[in-house]
Amino acid sequence: MRIATFNIENLDHNAVPPRPSDADFATRARILRPMLERLRARIICFQEVHGQTPPGGGPRDLLALRDLLAGTRYEGYSLSSTRLANGRDVWRFRNLVVAAHPDYAVEEVRSIGNTLVNPPRYSLVTSNRPDPLVEVSWERPALYVRLRRGDDAPLHVLNVHFKSKHPSPVPGQGPVNHEWATVSGWAEGYFLSSMKRVGAALETRLFIDAIFDAEPEPNILICGDFNAEPHEVPVMAIRGRVEETGNAALVHRVMHPVALSVAESLRFTLYHHGRPNLLDHMLVSRRMMSCFRQAEIHNEMLHDESVAFATDRKYPESDHAPMLAEFDMQANLLGA
Repeated sequence: MRIATFNIENLDHNAVPPRPSDADFATRARILRPMLERLRARIICFQEVHGQTPPGGGPRDLLALRDLLAGTRYEGYSLSSTRLANGRDVWRFRNLVVAAHPDYAVEEVRSIGNTLVNPPRYSLVTSNRPDPLVEVSWERPALYVRLRRGDDAPLHVLNVHFKSKHPSPVPGQGPVNHEWATVSGWAEGYFLSSMKRVGAALETRLFIDAIFDAEPEPNILICGDFNAEPHEVPVMAIRGRVEETGNAALVHRVMHPVALSVAESLRFTLYHHGRPNLLDHMLVSRRMMSCFRQAEIHNEMLHDESVAFATDRKYPESDHAPMLAEFDMQANLLGA
């Protein structure tokens, strides 16, 4: 079984608002389809998939993604997505999607965002608001999908996209035209984004611990764009290493990063100002690790879109590289 994660970067039919620097959908599709075919995945976790309203009206749907997958091996895959509270419409921007081969039955789909962790209340320091107290909630929920193939044990998939490292807005401080009024205001915005990123990671950890409570040896896979390096708090909070908890009895709840099997020189999914970063991750439970075979990061043609004049028209694929992991579920000795 091959499973991939891919931040496909703002997949849409047309950019909103349209800019001369944007690549059109047809150009993007010509480059993205061969990348997807190379993955040969049975399950793909996508991030940053935009939703579109059908021409004749109706619920907003993943029309651009469906058009991208048409004619590929993924046509006919089930698409489970984050949705609005009405349950019909997908979000206009940045949906999480789990695409699964028809062999896998979709047993449950759930969004997890500010449901297990109450948004912390924080008193702004640099803001000009009369009431500085705000709720710090994370904008993007995680997507949980439970899949099952035949009589096999269920596969618990969590697709995440944590808050970026860009500072969150602070009233009276900015950003206005990408400028901040003071360094302190910028620093507070950066702090707010950190709270959102770590809060979402805590909620993800709480959710998988509930799965561990229900199943002693579950198949759990967490993947997506963490916007954090392997050593940073959002990743470490979900991994739960015994070195950190100090409790050997929790060893079966540790989540293992498959990227550790990739050579260190190739272990990156994004370039930022010339520096390779590993911001996309795939963490698996011990039971899944028992049948893990290999991991790949398809970063050979990755471009640095943070440098000057690096527009999407020049680099229409994505600023992230897809990550792939292969498992031999028949060799899962813990499930025997």
